[in-house]
Amino acid sequence: MTYLAKPKIHHPSLTRNKVGYTRRDYEGAVSTLCAGCGHDSISAAIIQACWELDIEPHRVAKLSGIGCSSKTPTYFLGNSHGFNTVHGRMPSVLTGANLANRDLLYLGVSGDGDSASIGIGQFVHALRRGVNMVYIVENNGVYGLTKGQFSATADQGSVSKKGVVNTDAPLDLVGMALQLGATYVARGFSGDKRQLVPLIKGAMQHPGAALIDVISPCVAFNNHAGSTKSYEFVRDHNEVANRLDFVPCRDEIVVDYASGSVLDVELHDGSVLRLRKLAATYDARDRTAAIRYARTAAAEGEIATGLLYVDPDPRDLHQHLNTVTTPFNQLGEAELCPGNAALEAINAALR
Repeated sequence: MTYLAKPKIHHPSLTRNKVGYTRRDYEGAVSTLCAGCGHDSISAAIIQACWELDIEPHRVAKLSGIGCSSKTPTYFLGNSHGFNTVHGRMPSVLTGANLANRDLLYLGVSGDGDSASIGIGQFVHALRRGVNMVYIVENNGVYGLTKGQFSATADQGSVSKKGVVNTDAPLDLVGMALQLGATYVARGFSGDKRQLVPLIKGAMQHPGAALIDVISPCVAFNNHAGSTKSYEFVRDHNEVANRLDFVPCRDEIVVDYASGSVLDVELHDGSVLRLRKLAATYDARDRTAAIRYARTAAAEGEIATGLLYVDPDPRDLHQHLNTVTTPFNQLGEAELCPGNAALEAINAALR
């Protein structure tokens, strides 16, 4: 019944966040994707993250390309800005929008076909330039709209629904993002909302290029025995780097307790966090270690998920270019057009 519109009436008992919105206010149209599609779970995680972060929907700009994944912005944040670009061109359109108005929160949604094949060049340059955005790749390893051919992220040796074995080596978007200089790199699983929501919240609050590669099984063409991106395979081979939550900026909470002991800490919202101090574990601030960890997990047949890398002091495209703080779309002719004398000086310097 996907053609039915959602009722606009909200039940009066629905909980509202600090900016006065209910969770329903962050929803979009009824999904037309296959029942059980992992992409719908990602949409639900985005909705939950924005509601918990008290983000006003009109402060978000969501952009996408072409594919099943690129349809999903229709299904969340119905009151935000949206732009559906052509195949593989979402990153460049988002970059232009970000340069014109840095005040919006930019959310780019793409797929493994949209980003790892026709849009691979755009993917590369958006991350290396440090565009301040949340780049979510809904990765299912197949072209769902064209009946399940292998995509560039399909693992070598995986078997299609028709029994064809993939002989090509896969592109690892997480490994590429780490090497390209992205300052927030994570991998999630659409079937693990407990992990995915904090990863999205962290990316939305990160001032730089944030990539989340989300394994999202295609129930129509890639959820069978032999697939390495099916629900069953990912659940059986998920190597979790860390379990984390996202805590917004508040006054610092400082604790001191001995190794091996347990301590209950009351957080700003009144909830209690029970801490157990363990030995040194995974350090998400080490880019080289993150590359090594992801490759080691892949070599052992595991799928590394969690926050793999975060730069504690990130820089975005505006800092690289030293742009003015006023959004470009608010500048007048006097600021944007320096005049003939300045143009002649520039031309003279190039001769």
